[in-house]
Amino acid sequence: MEREKSKKKLNMKLVTVHLPPAYIEGLRELVKRGRYPNQSEAIRAAVRDLLREELWRREKVEPIFLEA
Repeated sequence: MEREKSKKKLNMKLVTVHLPPAYIEGLRELVKRGRYPNQSEAIRAAVRDLLREELWRREKVEPIFLEA
Protein backbone atom coordinates (compact mmCIF):
# COMPACT_ATOMS: atom_id res chain seq x y z
CA MET A 1 0.00 0.00 0.00
CA GLU A 2 2.82 2.41 0.89
CA ARG A 3 4.54 1.64 -2.40
CA GLU A 4 1.31 2.47 -4.25
CA LYS A 5 1.13 5.85 -2.51
CA SER A 6 4.72 6.60 -3.45
CA LYS A 7 4.00 5.80 -7.10
CA LYS A 8 1.02 8.16 -7.11
CA LYS A 9 3.08 11.01 -5.69
CA LEU A 10 5.69 10.56 -8.38
CA ASN A 11 3.05 11.25 -11.03
CA MET A 12 1.97 14.54 -9.44
CA LYS A 13 3.40 18.02 -9.81
CA LEU A 14 3.54 20.67 -7.12
CA VAL A 15 1.48 23.80 -7.78
CA THR A 16 1.53 26.74 -5.39
CA VAL A 17 -1.64 28.80 -5.11
CA HIS A 18 -2.69 31.74 -2.98
CA LEU A 19 -6.17 31.37 -1.48
CA PRO A 20 -8.27 33.72 0.63
CA PRO A 21 -8.42 32.83 4.33
CA ALA A 22 -12.08 31.83 4.02
CA TYR A 23 -11.16 29.16 1.45
CA ILE A 24 -8.45 27.78 3.73
CA GLU A 25 -10.88 27.67 6.63
CA GLY A 26 -13.40 25.86 4.45
CA LEU A 27 -10.81 23.30 3.37
CA ARG A 28 -9.80 22.70 6.99
CA GLU A 29 -13.44 22.23 7.94
CA LEU A 30 -13.97 19.65 5.19
CA VAL A 31 -10.97 17.71 6.47
CA LYS A 32 -12.11 18.08 10.09
CA ARG A 33 -15.53 16.65 9.16
CA GLY A 34 -13.84 13.70 7.49
CA ARG A 35 -15.03 14.54 3.98
CA TYR A 36 -11.41 14.43 2.72
CA PRO A 37 -8.28 12.96 4.30
CA ASN A 38 -6.35 16.21 3.83
CA GLN A 39 -6.48 19.61 2.15
CA SER A 40 -4.55 18.42 -0.90
CA GLU A 41 -7.17 15.76 -1.65
CA ALA A 42 -9.95 18.32 -1.31
CA ILE A 43 -8.19 20.67 -3.73
CA ARG A 44 -7.53 17.84 -6.21
CA ALA A 45 -11.23 16.93 -6.11
CA ALA A 46 -12.21 20.56 -6.71
CA VAL A 47 -9.82 20.92 -9.65
CA ARG A 48 -10.98 17.60 -11.13
CA ASP A 49 -14.62 18.68 -10.86
CA LEU A 50 -13.84 22.07 -12.41
CA LEU A 51 -12.03 20.46 -15.35
CA ARG A 52 -14.81 17.94 -15.80
CA GLU A 53 -17.44 20.69 -15.93
CA GLU A 54 -15.58 23.46 -17.72
CA LEU A 55 -13.38 21.58 -20.13
CA TRP A 56 -14.11 17.92 -20.64
CA ARG A 57 -17.92 18.05 -20.77
CA ARG A 58 -18.15 21.19 -22.85
CA GLU A 59 -15.66 19.94 -25.38
CA LYS A 60 -16.97 16.39 -25.16
CA VAL A 61 -13.42 15.18 -24.67
CA GLU A 62 -12.76 12.04 -22.70
CA PRO A 63 -10.25 12.80 -19.97
CA ILE A 64 -7.14 10.68 -19.86
CA PHE A 65 -7.38 10.53 -16.08
CA LEU A 66 -10.28 10.88 -13.72
CA GLU A 67 -8.85 9.49 -10.53
CA ALA A 68 -5.67 11.54 -10.45
